[in-house]
Amino acid sequence: MKTKLVLWGSNAQNERLLIALELLVDENKVKVFTFPEHIATEDFSQLMMKEWRDGNAVEFPDGFSVEERDLTMSGSLLPDNLKAERDDVVQRAQTEWQFIVLSTKLYQSYKSELAEFGDRIEKAIKFEGSTWDELKNFWEKVQNQVRERNLFREHADALREGTNQLFGQMKNLRNRLDAEFDTLSKNNFEQFTTLLEELEKKVADGFRLAPLFDELREMQRKIRDAKFTKDHRNKIWDRLDAAFKLVKGKRGGGGSDANAAYSAGTEGKGGEEGSGSERLGRRYEGLLQAIGKMRQSIQRDEDDLEFQKRKVATTDGQLEAQIRQAKIIMIEERLRSKQEKLNEMTQTQAELDKKLESIREKEARREKIGEAKKAAEQKIAEDIKKASESRKDDDEKLKKAAEQLGAKNEEKTDEKPGDSLIEAVTNIVGESLEDAIDTAKAVSEVVGEKVADFLEEVKEAFEKATTAEPTVETPEAETPTEDAPVAEAPADDATEASEQENADDKKDA
Repeated sequence: MKTKLVLWGSNAQNERLLIALELLVDENKVKVFTFPEHIATEDFSQLMMKEWRDGNAVEFPDGFSVEERDLTMSGSLLPDNLKAERDDVVQRAQTEWQFIVLSTKLYQSYKSELAEFGDRIEKAIKFEGSTWDELKNFWEKVQNQVRERNLFREHADALREGTNQLFGQMKNLRNRLDAEFDTLSKNNFEQFTTLLEELEKKVADGFRLAPLFDELREMQRKIRDAKFTKDHRNKIWDRLDAAFKLVKGKRGGGGSDANAAYSAGTEGKGGEEGSGSERLGRRYEGLLQAIGKMRQSIQRDEDDLEFQKRKVATTDGQLEAQIRQAKIIMIEERLRSKQEKLNEMTQTQAELDKKLESIREKEARREKIGEAKKAAEQKIAEDIKKASESRKDDDEKLKKAAEQLGAKNEEKTDEKPGDSLIEAVTNIVGESLEDAIDTAKAVSEVVGEKVADFLEEVKEAFEKATTAEPTVETPEAETPTEDAPVAEAPADDATEASEQENADDKKDA
């Protein structure tokens, strides 16, 4: 939070002024600087807003005035004869500065408490667990205030640095104590190891086992009360356990097994291992994201406000209660400002909704027409492809039909040449043409073009061509009666010429 504010305002005579406010945190006061418009040039006003407000030094021109005022929760930051152009900015600064002052007082209180800990630790001769626990409780209290954002980051960092320094001093005292403890543990370990070695030697020399067993039990009690590190204690317990097994083994007659158990007990252990609509759409998406973030921010503030209201009734001291009350006012002011911005954003959203709806309806109509055209073009292309493929099959059929007609022409005598061929072609091609025309009619209903009419004309022309009399000249033949057999017509002129040549050859022969 900034402790300086610059804005424009006016005095009682409605003369425009540049107003600069500075918070004096330690004195709980506010300095009010006023600059008449004739000395508050554009360069100077920009310098004040960009440099002075960020804490940099700026030289003031002659002719300004200054006044100090107490910072209170109810009174205004400005004198009665001054009025700011942005009252909401002044009101928000007042609530934030109240919090800054109270937070600073809390920091100073914690800083004083930390200094008392420092004096106690400096005078300490040895490590004391009670002092360590008190310092831990102090730091937990500071952390709670940091989590609730009652302390500024720089204040929290200063307290953390001081606390860590004291913990370091306490650790040095504890290390010194640990070193003394290690020495004591080492001496105890060596002492009991020597006693166990002497007892094991007595067992090997054949001393009476009952007194040795009692001696082991007494040694066990002393080891339990002695001071050991974890490592030394584990090792001495393993050695004592091996000695018990050795004595029990001797008493039971299993000397070799007892010695094996002793050896096993003394061994160590092993280790382990676009377009206008697009631009408008992008603007709309950005607005929705901003609205979502604003609502989340408002929700966080509302949750924080509810939390502060619950906590204000259970505070320990008056200073903490004042801090929470200041935070409540600051959060309420922040919520009001954010709600106004959210209302403006939702109004803009409603306007964009209308524009987008209109544009989407137009684009939907154009898209529908375009899809219909594409579907029609695709259908025509598919039908043309199918017709082309079917014509390949028809070519084969025509070829076979021609071969069959050539064979039958040797038997038929009355039909005109080419009739059967034309009929076969008409049957084959007509079916494909009918399919193509049906498809074109269906497509024409979509695209609104007269493709079907054109194909109908093609079909009529084709039918006329196929139903006309053939132009091939054939010899006249008698009209057969119903009972008389019909003589087949020559297949073609080439067949007739071939027969004539055969007849001429016979005459020559």
